[in-house]
Amino acid sequence: MGTKRIHTDPKMKLHLITDGEKSIAELVRVITNVHTAADAIHIREKKKTAGELVVLIEELHQNGVPKSKLIINDRIDAAIMTGVNQVQLPAHSFDVKLVKQHFPELEVGCSIHSAAEAVICEENGADRLLYGHVFQTSSKPGLKARGVQEAWEIAGSVRIPVFVIGGIVPSSISEIRHLKIDGVAVMSYVFSAEDPLQAVLELTKQLKGV
Repeated sequence: MGTKRIHTDPKMKLHLITDGEKSIAELVRVITNVHTAADAIHIREKKKTAGELVVLIEELHQNGVPKSKLIINDRIDAAIMTGVNQVQLPAHSFDVKLVKQHFPELEVGCSIHSAAEAVICEENGADRLLYGHVFQTSSKPGLKARGVQEAWEIAGSVRIPVFVIGGIVPSSISEIRHLKIDGVAVMSYVFSAEDPLQAVLELTKQLKGV
């Protein structure tokens, strides 16, 4: 367990996460429009088959979205089939150590809900962590937000990058800037917006501290 966290980038990164509610055509349209303003795009499409994910990833690539910018949620098969080398494992998914053993070429993120889980995931080889949900969010109705205190504890107990998710909007970024985390992951604010690009630009402005 690392107790002295290295955090040298003053600008937090912005990851976008698809909401699982759009068609392939809609996702291609939105992502091709916003990807240059974000650091990564998580493809989190629980309702789509592996075949549909492959089609989506290849269409994104054909429309200028670099595969290096994509992170595939849970579906390691789709990532391997399309040559995407980043995956995100939900809490209920494969053990990160097992994934690393079988697919050492993959960069593996883990979704966590506690500091204890963070330490275990790091010890098992995770490359980054996603903690949430820190604020109340429409994507988790009825569930109490976990707040920022444990995010602060997580950032101080591991050395790998830590991102937070849940209810992130431009006005809430000032509340997490002091955490010394590596970035935020946003779903609803962007993918439910009438103008997703404008939503992304509003977020990046706050992340830069402008």
